[in-house]
Amino acid sequence: MPIEILMPALSPTMEEGTLAKWLVKEGDEVNSGDIIAEIETDKATMEFEAVDEGTMGSLLVAEGTEGVKVNSPIAMLLEDGEEAGAVSAPSPAPEASIQAAAPAPVTAPAAPVAAAPAPVASDGSRVFASPLARRIAADKGVDLTKLQGTGPKGRIVKADVLAAEAQPAAAKSASTPAPTGEAAPAMASSPSADVVARMYEGRDFEEVALDGMRKTIAARLTEAKQSIPHFYLRRDIKLDALLKFRSELNDQLSARDIKLSVNDFIIKAVALALQQVPAANAVWAGDRVLEMKASDVAVAVAIEGGLFTPVLQDAENKSLSTLSAEMKDLASRARERKLAPHEYQGGSFAISNLGMFGIDNFDAIVNPPHAGILAVGAGVKKPVVDAEGNLAVATVMSVTMSVDHRVIDGAVGADLLKAIVDNLENPMAMLA
Repeated sequence: MPIEILMPALSPTMEEGTLAKWLVKEGDEVNSGDIIAEIETDKATMEFEAVDEGTMGSLLVAEGTEGVKVNSPIAMLLEDGEEAGAVSAPSPAPEASIQAAAPAPVTAPAAPVAAAPAPVASDGSRVFASPLARRIAADKGVDLTKLQGTGPKGRIVKADVLAAEAQPAAAKSASTPAPTGEAAPAMASSPSADVVARMYEGRDFEEVALDGMRKTIAARLTEAKQSIPHFYLRRDIKLDALLKFRSELNDQLSARDIKLSVNDFIIKAVALALQQVPAANAVWAGDRVLEMKASDVAVAVAIEGGLFTPVLQDAENKSLSTLSAEMKDLASRARERKLAPHEYQGGSFAISNLGMFGIDNFDAIVNPPHAGILAVGAGVKKPVVDAEGNLAVATVMSVTMSVDHRVIDGAVGADLLKAIVDNLENPMAMLA
């Protein structure tokens, strides 16, 4: 029986993707681990490996097809002895319309499928298993969440299921609680595209289709702004000592072709502050808070059509030159959409710096599950009153820290921002 190759979930948040390119053609022999396609997610273009072996049968999705749902069939893999001509491809689903189709009645007979849906572990993470392994597990009553995969990247394959002891199917269904209580009221939706277009009837405009990245940004930040109880803390930071210290360091590092930016110092200052105020180094996890040990700092990078937030792991332990080189590499590959998911997911705190665009100050939106984000403005010369009470001129940078109140209370947030300010106004101490 042919094996359905399904659209993979290449990141925990991926719901659909674009089949950018096929690297095999019908009739090719495929082995487990072979790269068979390039899949474009909302963030990057990634290679897709085969998990089973056989002969490539029908390619069900053409190159360049957008909006392919995760776990929907994209190709058929023939097992030994099967011929392509003897296998009929499944009927394609009707073309999607703007409005979602109504769900089928629960009494309708279910169509036979080649593999069960992807299982989900108790912690909400997806269990990766090959289509054949899922199909056999469903037939034998094997709980895939209990298995340790031996396939590529820990994926569960046929041999793992055959070696497992079958469990009664009833035991699995018994663990699913029955729905209780009333459904939450639906939130008011935005006007439809047609309604908005009619408002501008007679005016010249050009429609720009949303790509996967822009759709994801819109959905996640709308959810974040609606569901996260933000509060904001603001401080001015005197940069004169930092700018002088940076200039001296860059003079000494010029022979090694290293040039530190103010942003490198900000990353280091935030990383150290998260260690100095450990209660703020945390993330929201639904029914609990996870207090992190290392300072994994995310930094927003603007790219064409959106942004990435690559994560600098263990930033508190890295030198300024190491952080600078790592940030340049991540930013360069982010603009080419070549980052792997583990390079832009995670982190407990983020930095968004618009100072280089001339922005004095702004408020950023917390990107879940982060507990906060520091919005950094430009350093500008301003009149200040010095410690002796005299009027002087200093380079001042305005920052705003947006905080998730579910994780960080006001006093803890104030302590964190004070630590960031102290680190930046006393930059030599960051190297101690």
